[in-house]
Amino acid sequence: MNLFKKLALSTVLASTLVFSGCGYNTLQAKDESVTAAWSEVQNQYQRRADLVPNLVNVVKGYAKHEQQVLTDVTQARSNVAGLKVDKEVLEDPQLFEKYQQAQSQLTGALSRLIAVSENYPDLKANEQFRDLQVQLEGTENRIAVARNRYITTVQDYNTYVRQFPQAMTAKVIGMHTKQNFSADAGAEKAPTVSFN
Repeated sequence: MNLFKKLALSTVLASTLVFSGCGYNTLQAKDESVTAAWSEVQNQYQRRADLVPNLVNVVKGYAKHEQQVLTDVTQARSNVAGLKVDKEVLEDPQLFEKYQQAQSQLTGALSRLIAVSENYPDLKANEQFRDLQVQLEGTENRIAVARNRYITTVQDYNTYVRQFPQAMTAKVIGMHTKQNFSADAGAEKAPTVSFN
């Protein structure tokens, strides 16, 4: 073998060893895991948003005096639908916070809508309303599970991307820590229960 071939072969071999030990492939795999977990969160939030129009229409028929609650739910859903949600959200703290706030507003508006239904026995007895309420409850559980998986996946990614030598590789290829969910405002206070 001539000198040039030996040098080329040793360069390729050295590059392979350097890149295999720098965490590049694992960074890529973990980044894809975060993206997949985020897609599942979005999927469950979309499922909830798709239930809202039907729920609002059923409640409208029974609770005509609750226009403000219906308007709040419709507006919250519109805010969620109007957000640009892509992988960029995971890299931008302001976009992520805006997304989380919009989802929290929809959660709150839906809670008020369900609470209002307690004042309307005919509505509570409506089969379509009950079915939608069960679907909504199941979707809220799915959202909680998807968010938990996302939180765990991001924690794993963020821990890995901050460790040496992966931190060097991440910096070179432009990979940064990802945004994670935080508790909603007011979640630190326990609700007051009163039986008057």
